[in-house]
Amino acid sequence: MNFYVLTLFTQMIDECMSYSIMGRAQKEGLISIKTVDIRDFSNDKHRHVDDYPYGGGAGMVMKPQPVYDAYKSLNVEKARVVYMTPQGKPFNQEIAKELSKEENIVIICGHYEGIDERVIEEIVTDEISMGDFVLTGGELAAMAVIDAVARLKPGVLGKEESFMDESFSDGLLEYPQYTRPPEFMGRKVPPILLSGDHAKVNKWRHEQSIIRTYNKRPDILESIKLSKKDSDFLKSYIIENSTDTNIE
Repeated sequence: MNFYVLTLFTQMIDECMSYSIMGRAQKEGLISIKTVDIRDFSNDKHRHVDDYPYGGGAGMVMKPQPVYDAYKSLNVEKARVVYMTPQGKPFNQEIAKELSKEENIVIICGHYEGIDERVIEEIVTDEISMGDFVLTGGELAAMAVIDAVARLKPGVLGKEESFMDESFSDGLLEYPQYTRPPEFMGRKVPPILLSGDHAKVNKWRHEQSIIRTYNKRPDILESIKLSKKDSDFLKSYIIENSTDTNIE
């Protein structure tokens, strides 16, 4: 899996992605992360990549030519070209899974007031947003996408089980996790986790995922279909933990 990041700040990507799991995955040849400095393709003697927007307005806009030439320099065929922008489709685990099937992913990091619309129309296949907020540049968002996508490639995390039970893998949030000691600050590890009964542990974890999703992200439950068994469990939990005696 090859990631190509078009950016004005290559060192920012290179440094941050050289640590931990992403760094190890690159050393082992499981993924490749190549950064390309858009300024290197400016035809301006001062290496300017931005200019005033037509029609007036505050801020500057990245010119199309340096971005386009930086992309063409990759000479990569059949690549998904992702532009990080607040106007894009909200990034989620489903998009990460979809992108993880690709061999080549190009990510464009914008700055200033964004990039000239014409180059977006020419080369971009996906516009992706990290949420309803604005960053000073696309680098942080690009690294988040790379991390979320790359970790789904077999071998990157070491064991497939490492991500199979994570939040959003089945639409639900992940169950709570515990480790030693068995008691901390007067709070004990749930006895079921110390029982050694794997079937009961798995059942408890699944039910905890349902409860946690209901309590922390009830909006997620609106977009997934629970089994009848899970729906009955959730209904019982709501009734047992509600102060409203009129709930049916």
